[in-house]
Amino acid sequence: MESFSLILAIVVVTALAFDFTNGFHDTANAMATTISTGAMKPKLAVLMSAALNLVGAFLSVEVANTISKGLVDESGIRPEVIFAALVGAILWNLLTWLVGLPSSSSHALMGGLIGAAVASAGFGAVHGEVLVTKVLLPAVAAPVVAGLASMLATRFSYGIGGAEGEATRKGYRAGQIASAGLVSLAHGTNDAQKTMGVITLALIAGGAIAPGSNPPTWVILSAGLAIALGTYIGGWRIIRTMGTGLTDLEPRQGFAAQTSAATAILASSHLGFSLSTTHVVSGAVMGAGLGRKGGVVRWSTATRMTVAWVLTLPAAALVGAGAESVTELGDPGTAGVLVFLVAASAGIWKYSRRDVVDHTNVVAGTEEPAGVVTTAIAAVTPPPTGAVAEDLTATIPAPATEPAPAAPAAPPAAAV
Repeated sequence: MESFSLILAIVVVTALAFDFTNGFHDTANAMATTISTGAMKPKLAVLMSAALNLVGAFLSVEVANTISKGLVDESGIRPEVIFAALVGAILWNLLTWLVGLPSSSSHALMGGLIGAAVASAGFGAVHGEVLVTKVLLPAVAAPVVAGLASMLATRFSYGIGGAEGEATRKGYRAGQIASAGLVSLAHGTNDAQKTMGVITLALIAGGAIAPGSNPPTWVILSAGLAIALGTYIGGWRIIRTMGTGLTDLEPRQGFAAQTSAATAILASSHLGFSLSTTHVVSGAVMGAGLGRKGGVVRWSTATRMTVAWVLTLPAAALVGAGAESVTELGDPGTAGVLVFLVAASAGIWKYSRRDVVDHTNVVAGTEEPAGVVTTAIAAVTPPPTGAVAEDLTATIPAPATEPAPAAPAAPPAAAV
């Protein structure tokens, strides 16, 4: 049994808290399209996703090994460094959840870990080759590959599917449920492992297990349970953005998007790539939107998402580096960072209560606001012919009309 210090226990609990935020932050990846097309009820969808996330956590440890053995030099890492990294990741997850942006929990974790490691031991503590080949390149390639696959699959389904009858819609909805389950399974296989890797790295740094060890069974179980619970809570704000804020999907589009995303995620997990499931699913959803004739993508939402993706790594790295600098002050510094994390998290949650989004209104109010040009055109467009406003009053009096002349009297009837 591993020997635990207080700081190591704090790191493990904080890592599981991050795993919980990862769960509700990424619920949309598996269930947003299924909910938006009506294939499943919201609460039932997140329950199924939570169960399959737990199962997926036990399928592989390749991604966990990428984090615990490959990304940073484990020999020079203290448990406080990992704690600081988790602070950066958690705060970024909560901020992007607050504004409903599906950013990458994976990259938030990577960014926090890189920033804290650099602040502690310099740039030499980060293995640049692993960062480029297993984190950055997949981040760029994955949404493009998934998007193209989803677009082609959507066009193929419309090409062979014929008319969109009720029987066809039911069939694709059933397919959506199966593909959503596959995405959930893939998410547990990929994302739960990242927390396993962080906890394993902390155990190695704290001397609890030997360097190079695989995640212990209790680490796999606890990480799976934490991400499953977070998934069941449901990140309804991000589900709204992903399901209807990015594009409007029909059942066959949702099926194509989820199948393409699940294939990409499972393949990357097998290869040990620390892939962002958010990037993959977002790319697949956009591809499905473009694959249908007449389909549209709301590019203003896509642009905001892209900006969040670009900022995730550096923003989490800066917070992680700052937190690590404070923890170097010793136990008071670590305690101060912990208090700050709890207070900031509570403040974000309280602020979110001003505009509650849950399973009752997750598919409502998602229309994108009209732009300046659209508003201007609407302001000068004449009303339809024959339309008269009820409150409109004439400013020019109508001309008076003369009475029509009386009809001449009929002649008297002839006497007989």
